[in-house]
Amino acid sequence: MKIKRGDQVVVISGVNANDAPRRVTEVIDGGEKLLVEGVNLVFRHVKRGHPKSPQGGRLRKEMPIHASKVMYYCEKCQRGVRLGYRFTTDGAKERFCKKCSAAAGSIAPARKAHAEAK
Repeated sequence: MKIKRGDQVVVISGVNANDAPRRVTEVIDGGEKLLVEGVNLVFRHVKRGHPKSPQGGRLRKEMPIHASKVMYYCEKCQRGVRLGYRFTTDGAKERFCKKCSAAAGSIAPARKAHAEAK
């Protein structure tokens, strides 16, 4: 999956759709599911004596959402966009915004095989 931990994303479906950009805290199942800050909050009812809550009660926790429900938030475009992969001139692989072609971070080190010939 093209979304990585620490990316800013916009939720495009569900209760939190059309909300402000939020940060991805964890990527689960090889990129199929994501934990996003403040999205899909549920209550976990715990008995008294639980290590996280000795007095018992309701704990708020985030549950994963499917990766198809979010889009990468491009700082330059100021909206959710699709990402693509490309090779830079030195042969490094990077993610980029398909709308404005802004780089979204390198994902693989430079390799001679992918470098442009001069």
